[in-house]
Amino acid sequence: MSKDTLKLPTKQKKVQLWVHPDGPVIGSLFIRHNDNGKDEAVLDILNRNEPFVVFQVDTPNEIRFYNRQSIIRIEYSDKDVISESAKTLYCNIHMMDGTLVEGTIKEALPPEHARLYDYLNKQDNRFLKIYVDDDGICLINKSYINQVTLPDNEK
Repeated sequence: MSKDTLKLPTKQKKVQLWVHPDGPVIGSLFIRHNDNGKDEAVLDILNRNEPFVVFQVDTPNEIRFYNRQSIIRIEYSDKDVISESAKTLYCNIHMMDGTLVEGTIKEALPPEHARLYDYLNKQDNRFLKIYVDDDGICLINKSYINQVTLPDNEK
């Protein structure tokens, strides 16, 4: 049996990690390619139960294993396909390091749990997905959020 038979088919997704206490790290996450032709989502990788994530750092060129709890946020570009039933929730996220992330949450939510408060309190997600512009996405570790406010035009 060769070593290659034990490898999962993956591709790399370029991202910028913000890690406590080091700050920004540029590199790539390893995205699993599924048999149905659909690649694994970055959010799914971060919301797994395993404590570590594999990361290919650009400089120096090395593989690192980052503890998910130390990842503050991840920024990347992507053209997501958003469900027609997705609700748009505008928010300002104030991080513990003083960063302000302004954006929208676009998520299909059940009507009885369609408030921003409900989305923030979803127990199964460690990271929130925020759209910051047309193709900019920020995944935020909920444990590094100080507070969430509504934009002035949403109050």
